[in-house]
Amino acid sequence: MDTNRPDFSILDAVKTERILAEAFETLDKVGVFIENDQGIELLAGAGARVTDDRKRVFIPQSLCETCIATVPGSFMLYDREGEEVGPVGEGNVIFDPGSAAISVYDFKERRIRKPLTKDVVDLARLTDRLHAFEAQSTAVVPSDVPEQLADRYRLLLALVCGKKPVITGTFTKEAFPTMLSFLVAVRGNERSLREKPLAIFDCCPSPPLMWSDLTCQALIDCARHGVPAEIVSMPLAGATAPVTLAGSLVQHTAETLSGIVIHQTVNPGAPLVYGGAAACFDMRNGTTPMGAVETMLIDASYVQIARKLGMPAHVYMGLSDAKSPDFQAGFETAMGVTLAALAGANVVSGPGMLNFVSCQSLEKLVLDNEICAMAKRLLAGVEFREKSVGFEVLSGLGEHQSFLTSDHTRRFFRDEVYYPSNVVDRSTQSAWEKNGSLSAAERAHKKVNELLCDKTDHTLGQGTVDQLASIMERDATRHGDNRLPDWRAMLG
Repeated sequence: MDTNRPDFSILDAVKTERILAEAFETLDKVGVFIENDQGIELLAGAGARVTDDRKRVFIPQSLCETCIATVPGSFMLYDREGEEVGPVGEGNVIFDPGSAAISVYDFKERRIRKPLTKDVVDLARLTDRLHAFEAQSTAVVPSDVPEQLADRYRLLLALVCGKKPVITGTFTKEAFPTMLSFLVAVRGNERSLREKPLAIFDCCPSPPLMWSDLTCQALIDCARHGVPAEIVSMPLAGATAPVTLAGSLVQHTAETLSGIVIHQTVNPGAPLVYGGAAACFDMRNGTTPMGAVETMLIDASYVQIARKLGMPAHVYMGLSDAKSPDFQAGFETAMGVTLAALAGANVVSGPGMLNFVSCQSLEKLVLDNEICAMAKRLLAGVEFREKSVGFEVLSGLGEHQSFLTSDHTRRFFRDEVYYPSNVVDRSTQSAWEKNGSLSAAERAHKKVNELLCDKTDHTLGQGTVDQLASIMERDATRHGDNRLPDWRAMLG
């Protein structure tokens, strides 16, 4: 890691080791519930103990350690055109919009509503034009397609409308082959997809200590085909996990370790990310606040555990529980993004999200783009660009000389300072009033419209679009439902 980079830790080495030790003990003596027959057979064959009813599996620490040792410390992620986006790991941070929102914030109507295909297209196109996001996601679940087809349909639109790699996931066991076919069609063949990963699949255990038939199968399928997977453990402190943050961390660690064992037993060395979407239950309102500082503490702590194990880390941070892109949305998001970056997370999912991970806002996504860009500048730290960092330039200063006109300023100001877009107001009061006295959300709404009116074509070539459309149509027919919207007409 760059020595200029600021860094911080929540847990000291002793506490980190204690959480790991109790997680190993939990897997060995309490075990995990596995609902997938393949998963049970794999673990039993690897040396885990299975109860007579074939539901609970006890995983020894030695098996965990063997599988941890085979996880790559990093892997490269590529865009749709096969160009490097950056490593997942190695101190790099990748931001992407929060996934699977079941609603969107309609800024014109000032209300939360169900999303449509047009919203999915707009979000993919907008994300492609926001520089701080290295990846996009299947961020919105459209309500105008059959529910059983939504997971693969979202990936189809993401691939067609945006160049950036995709963070995604399955809702059904049957979806993975179709989604894999999409990715292979874009890359050309499965070998090229293995060599240049285009997507990361979220695989979520069910708290406490369970892998469902669906999510276990997703983990197995990803490993088998060399598609990067992200284990997203979701302990809810006080509801589906111990109320203490340390206790929730033990559960999160145990669930994640069990996923590592399943995944690496299938294909040792397959790319994998140590992730999560933890939360602290709000006893007053019965809600799951992702913007709570306790949630952020859990997330930043398990990033340390991932780093201790030498694995890339993912967090669900940079999102808010507010219902509109307001002050609350801003401070919760900024806190989350900053803490995630400083903790050393490699994939940060959440920007654009409101209302307990259920709502996406295009305006918030534009505002969050600036927050993420500032966090990246923070990570760059203070760089010593010259042998003499200040003395020489100060010693040459004349009595009335200004640094504004100096060669030193001209040489370094663009490298030293991040200049945000006009979504962030740094103008004088008179200029702000002249431009309409707009709030940050109003400025973001204007920026959304400007970016979506950009006619730069980021869509796939016609031949590949036809191939993807054919795969989607066959899949819809196979499920007895081909009532898909005319998404091609929305590509613009």
